[in-house]
Amino acid sequence: MATVESLVAQIQGLSSSAGDLSLLLTHLKQADEFLHNESTRLLPFLEQLDPTLHSLGYLYILEACTSWPVTNEQARRLVLILSRFLTSCVADQIRLAPEKFIAVCKSFKDQVLMLEAPIRGVVPLLEAVKKLRSSEHLTTLHPDFLQLCLLAKCYKTGLSILEDDIFEVDQPRDFYLYCYYGGMICIGQKRFQKALELLHNVVTAPMSSINAIAVEAFKKYVLVSLIYNGQQFSTSLPKYTSSAAQRNLKTICQPYIELANTYSIGKISELESYIQTNREKFDSDNNLGLVKQVVSSMYKRNIQRLTQTYLTLSLQDIANTVQLSSPKEAEMHVLQMIQDGEIYATINQRDGMVRFLEDPEQYKTCEMIEHIDSSIQRIMTLSKKLTAMDELISCDPLYLAKVGRERQRFDFDDFDPVPQKFNI
Repeated sequence: MATVESLVAQIQGLSSSAGDLSLLLTHLKQADEFLHNESTRLLPFLEQLDPTLHSLGYLYILEACTSWPVTNEQARRLVLILSRFLTSCVADQIRLAPEKFIAVCKSFKDQVLMLEAPIRGVVPLLEAVKKLRSSEHLTTLHPDFLQLCLLAKCYKTGLSILEDDIFEVDQPRDFYLYCYYGGMICIGQKRFQKALELLHNVVTAPMSSINAIAVEAFKKYVLVSLIYNGQQFSTSLPKYTSSAAQRNLKTICQPYIELANTYSIGKISELESYIQTNREKFDSDNNLGLVKQVVSSMYKRNIQRLTQTYLTLSLQDIANTVQLSSPKEAEMHVLQMIQDGEIYATINQRDGMVRFLEDPEQYKTCEMIEHIDSSIQRIMTLSKKLTAMDELISCDPLYLAKVGRERQRFDFDDFDPVPQKFNI
C-alpha cells in the first residue's frame, strides 16, 4: 500500500523529463483518493518539495489539502503556500492536470476573500491565468481574477488581460462574468468605449433564458451608452440579440429605459427630477455613481453643442445656456473636457472668455501613422480569423443538421442549373 513518504519520493524522482512526468501523472491519479483521505497531514510534506521543480506533484498534494473547508487560521497559512506555488510553478507541468490547477486557484480565491484581503490574490492569480491559458482562450480563471481586481480596486492590473482577443470559450457563464467584470473595470478607468463593448457582449450573447448577469449588465450598458454616446443611444437591441433578452430585459430594467428616454429630451431639470424620484432604486443597484456621471455627461453634451455654434463665449453665458449654477462651475466643466480631449479650447482668466478651437490633430505624424497601420493589421487578422471560423462552422455536422431541418422543402439551389435532356 502506498504511503505519503513513498509518493513524495516518486515526485522527487519523476519530475525531470516528459516521459517521467507522464509516468508520475499515472501514479498521482491512482493515489488521488488516498491523498484526499490523508489531506489533514499533508502540509508538512510540501516542505520536501520545490514548487518549481516538482510542480505536478506539489499540485496534487496542494489540491488535496485545500479540498475541504478551512478556518481563518488555516487560510492564513495556506494563502502564503498557495501564493508561492502559483507564482513559481511551471506551466508545462500544471497543464498536465488543468482541473486540479483550477480547483487550487478557486480555493485560493475563496481564501483571500475569507480573509478580506483580495489584493493578496491579484498577482498570484494573474500568473495562474497566464500559465493556464493558451492563445485566444478564455479560462474559468479569467472572471475570478477580474473579480479580485474589482474588489481590490486594482483596475489597471485587470486591464492587462482585457486587451487580449478571445475566440474560444468553454462555459457561457465564464464569458458572461468575464465581460461583466471587465466592463466594470473599464468603467473604473473611465474607458467607456471598451466598457460598452464588453457589456454589449453580455447583453447580446446567446441565451435560452434570461440570467441575473445579463440583467445587471444591461443596466450598466444603458448608463454607459448615455455617458459615451449621449442622445445617440438607442433603446432597441440588435437583431442578433437572443429572443429571451429581447423579450425580458427592457421590462425588468424599465427605470433605466425611462432614464434614457428622459435623457433624450435634453433638459437637465427633468433628468435630475427623474433621478431624484428613482434614487433609491439606482442606489440599491449600486449604480448611483454611474447615474451621476450620466447627468455630468449631459452638461458635457450641451457644452459640445456650443462649440459647433460659437467661436468665443463667456463662462457666464455657458453657465446660463447649459443650466450650471455659476461661471466657476462652467469653468471646471470646460477644463475637465479640455483635459479629457473632448473639446479644444482656451480660457482667458482675465475676462472669463472661452475660445473654441479646431482639432489640432493633422493625422500625419509618425505616431498616428503607426497607430493606423497597427489597426489595419489587427482588422486583417480578425478578418482571416472570422473566415476560418465561418469555414469551420459550415462543415460542422450539428450546424448542417440544424440547417437541413429548417430548410424549405423546395429550394431552387437544389436543382441543377444545367438543363437536362428528356426523351419525349
